[in-house]
Amino acid sequence: MAAKDRSASTGPGDSDDYTHGVPPRLAIAQASPFAWEADSEVGEHVAKLSAALSRRGHRVLVIAPSLSPGLVRDSRRALRGDPAALLERADGEPLVLGVGEVLSFAPARRRAASLPVDVARTIEQALELLPLDVVHVHEPFAPSAASSALRHSRALNVGSFHAPTERLVSTQLGRPLSQLLFGRLDARLASYRATRELMARYFPGEYRVVAPGAEPVARVPSAGGAVRLVMVAEEERAALRLFLRALRLLPAEPAWRVTVCSTRPLTAPATLSRTLRERVRFVGGERATDALADADVLVLASEGVRPTPGVLARALVSGVVPVAPRLAVYEELLSEGSRGLEFEPGDGQTLAAQLTRLIAEPELRRSRAASGEHAAEELGYERLTDQLEQVYGALVTRRHGGRGDARVRRALRERALIDVDLHMHTDHSPDCATPVEVLLAEARARGLGAIAVTDHNEISGALEAQRQAEGGDLEVIVGEEIKTAEEGEVIGLFLSHKIPRGLTLAETIAEIRRQRGVVYVPHPFDRLHSVPDYGHLLTVLDEIDAIEVFNPRVAISEFNEEAVRFAAKYRIPAGAGSDAHVSQGLGSVRIRMRQFSGPEEFLESLRDADIVRNPASLLYVQALKFLQTRALPESARKASRQRRVRRVARNS
Repeated sequence: MAAKDRSASTGPGDSDDYTHGVPPRLAIAQASPFAWEADSEVGEHVAKLSAALSRRGHRVLVIAPSLSPGLVRDSRRALRGDPAALLERADGEPLVLGVGEVLSFAPARRRAASLPVDVARTIEQALELLPLDVVHVHEPFAPSAASSALRHSRALNVGSFHAPTERLVSTQLGRPLSQLLFGRLDARLASYRATRELMARYFPGEYRVVAPGAEPVARVPSAGGAVRLVMVAEEERAALRLFLRALRLLPAEPAWRVTVCSTRPLTAPATLSRTLRERVRFVGGERATDALADADVLVLASEGVRPTPGVLARALVSGVVPVAPRLAVYEELLSEGSRGLEFEPGDGQTLAAQLTRLIAEPELRRSRAASGEHAAEELGYERLTDQLEQVYGALVTRRHGGRGDARVRRALRERALIDVDLHMHTDHSPDCATPVEVLLAEARARGLGAIAVTDHNEISGALEAQRQAEGGDLEVIVGEEIKTAEEGEVIGLFLSHKIPRGLTLAETIAEIRRQRGVVYVPHPFDRLHSVPDYGHLLTVLDEIDAIEVFNPRVAISEFNEEAVRFAAKYRIPAGAGSDAHVSQGLGSVRIRMRQFSGPEEFLESLRDADIVRNPASLLYVQALKFLQTRALPESARKASRQRRVRRVARNS
């Protein structure tokens, strides 16, 4: 990252001008794990949904792997040129950003073996540069383009989980990573109740059921009178074997014929009888949409390994009668048999009996087809778009409101810029040996105009620093870094009284508020220390005034980057501080902001502040901290502190 950063940026929906709870125009990214050119239920869902959102006036960017070198080349060239113009081009129809080719999804696992570095980098670059309101990821299991989008998103995040495939979620090699990533989701959606139950079992959380969209197929009238059966062989191989066994039990009359189709190459099994060869046609490379156009009955036979509910939904709204096993997701769509016929998974005899009924009874076919067509409104894309706009609109209201008092903003514009360090410690903290006098002298020597003294569970050092600095050119903010009972640490700024440790996060924030202080969250995602996690912060989101997005003592840069994304997502003013426990680390990162007086002016000034980094070596300052607080005997440490105080006194 560059040496100079803007504080948390805002997205294109800054006006927050809501109509029926939905901003008039959002910038939305839809991220799919499947290649844009591939035929998949999720890919089709993303395409149809993106088009529907575009018709509503939203700017939609589709992020997906691509098999087209031309699309990938053009997408990367656009990101290198004027990234913001990409969203302007997404006016009236979705714009597809091809991020590169991803290894094919294995049929059994439905997950990518790996994510190429160039693909991950393109996604990171897009989400870092584009001012998005919402990033909607579909099946974001790691590693995939969708999970990478979730990882790098700086927008509000919505996750959709589609087909309830137990093998997909239970055999995830990246399950711990997925669990961590899912914590970044602001809303979790499940296409079916069965999906919600499965996901909640392996990845606990709250999932809202939002039924997928399905569009009817223009069907071809039957010619010749034979009942047309279609088997879409996208389920597991055992499903096709079960179906072929059931066909052997069907009577020859009334007439019937069968099409077995798949997007994959498909040929008739060598063991198929001559009689069935005359009735059954195998078609490879054909979409389910094309097959349903020439069908009266759809047959599904999965045993639960790889169900295809999207095909079933398309059949329902098209008036094709489904025959499906009693899997939870199929029963949900069939309203427990009222919209089609069912059989127990693996039961070929019952499947054959149900097919025999449908072939022999035209009235049964008509009644079930009419019942299924009533699902068209329930499964329509307009209904889906309405529901998702409600989800997006509710999330957008969680962002912080932006500017405060215009009068304060005008006054600040006339003030001088100063450098401020918002996080440091004195020897009033148990893990720091820096005397107050040394801290103040070092702050002046390093050109700081204001500092926040934030000792651990103590404000006596901050009060002493404020007393000693009174009347001078260095402003001291009285702060305290307070350890909560179980939810990490939070800093209160502009305090007058000590807040005891051990309260809950909500209680601690209430105490800061009672003193009219500022709630500042330090190193929020540094998992090597006691910090509030994503879930904790979301429970107090409205109460957070500012968040520390850079702390040079955080050993893993990704933790700071996650804080940057969090601040940008919710439009929380971004702060930074050295977290100095030794004077040599003071001012290694600072905020350049307008001079302020009091909490209100401080927060308004922080909104337009710049973060300036000049980090000292983490190893160096940590070693000094160890020497000053641990390595030497107490008598030697006391003598060292006294020498530093005398040196400061002589120099002043």
